[in-house]
Amino acid sequence: MNRIKVTCAIIKMMGKTLVVQRSGCMNLPLKWEFPGGKLEGNESQAGCVKREIREELNIEIDIEQKLTPIDFDYPDISIQLIPFVANYKSGNVLLREHKRFDLLDDTQLETLDWAEADIPILKEYLGILQERKAP
Repeated sequence: MNRIKVTCAIIKMMGKTLVVQRSGCMNLPLKWEFPGGKLEGNESQAGCVKREIREELNIEIDIEQKLTPIDFDYPDISIQLIPFVANYKSGNVLLREHKRFDLLDDTQLETLDWAEADIPILKEYLGILQERKAP
């Protein structure tokens, strides 16, 4: 099975983290994830995630850092999920594909029913936040 390259963004907005819930008609229905989408043609990874966030959520972001890509095999698809930490820049959130979004404190993130590929990314992100808080 070919591995599809997919970018996602952990978007920091108003002191919280933006997360989205997949709609009931999508693969992995009602699972939570960091928004993003498939890399196209000769597109850069950062360019892809910015485009996908603009298309899916109607907002602009600035990339802060790239996290560790995750290779994950679902029963019907294999992906390489390429995560970025980003800051909200402008626009009003308008959901074009997802059922809902939420802005959560870091302590609330682990309570969601996450898409499996996003879980290692969430753990890396939370680890980075812990390191920043350590004296």
